[in-house]
Amino acid sequence: MINIATKRAKGASSQESKDYLSKQYGGVHSEGWVNRLPSSWIAYVQLSRLSPPAAFFLILFPHLFGVILAANTLKVPATEVARACLLLFGGSFFCSNASHAWNDLVDAPIDKAIARTKTRPIPRGAITPLAAFIFAVSQATGALSFLYFLPADTAKVATPTIIGTIYYPFAKRHTNLPQLVLGFCLSWGIMVGSSAVGVTKPWTDPSTVFLLVASILWVILFDTIYAHQDLADDVKMGVKSIAVLFRHHAKALLWALFLGMIASLLASGYHGQLGILYYAVTVVGCILSVGTMVVKVDLKSPASCWLWFSQGFWLTGLAIFGGLFADYCGNGGK
Repeated sequence: MINIATKRAKGASSQESKDYLSKQYGGVHSEGWVNRLPSSWIAYVQLSRLSPPAAFFLILFPHLFGVILAANTLKVPATEVARACLLLFGGSFFCSNASHAWNDLVDAPIDKAIARTKTRPIPRGAITPLAAFIFAVSQATGALSFLYFLPADTAKVATPTIIGTIYYPFAKRHTNLPQLVLGFCLSWGIMVGSSAVGVTKPWTDPSTVFLLVASILWVILFDTIYAHQDLADDVKMGVKSIAVLFRHHAKALLWALFLGMIASLLASGYHGQLGILYYAVTVVGCILSVGTMVVKVDLKSPASCWLWFSQGFWLTGLAIFGGLFADYCGNGGK
């Protein structure tokens, strides 16, 4: 996968075609399964970032990390783990739809002025602001409904990420660190996942906290690369971000985030007394996948940034999940 991504990145021209750019969450992607849908649905799929599904899995993965880490500690039976994962899959699906619709609704005035995002459904007029708001509320209601089937404490544990998600679209107007806000919103799913299998105060467990920190740094790293697609426009518009703040030292920042992430994963494994499978799959897998990405990504090429965000993300997410799951199975998960 890394070799394939590298070859594609090298082959991408700085004069990317409109068709290629349309896949970078520009709001006009309708290939594959999307073009089989009724035409009236397609704009909402684009609004929700469902194709490609990287945005959805960025929300889902931390929840799964939390479930498996807690299940390993508490020796939770596999049937309960599967039930929690299925419920969180459904909740994450609706949460992803709601959060992206809300983000685009708030960001519509900015998106109109950005080359990559001016063709998203709201700026181009395919969806009205009112329709987007109604859609966001309906999807948020769907996400909240899944909390009914989870432990009562899970709703309380989920509150910080709900508040953070509502605030996130405004963060780029108030702070140079919107990626930190996003990292917290997405990674807090680890706490929600832990709560879903019975942990009452997951933030008191050092292993869970270090995994949270690793995930936050991971999200900041990936989203900083993603944000470089729009760097020139963001600087012109006065949009704040870590990519803008560190634009002259971006690679140094990525390496610092990488080292912090790996150190946090090691600390999580140590405090959680995780086994060799965790270190072999998760830690080594992240060293290889994230390290390769930082080396290979060309931050001056939107195509390269998109490629490593959308494909390199899978390698890292699966490495973290795979190592945790392998360790759970090795410790008698059944």
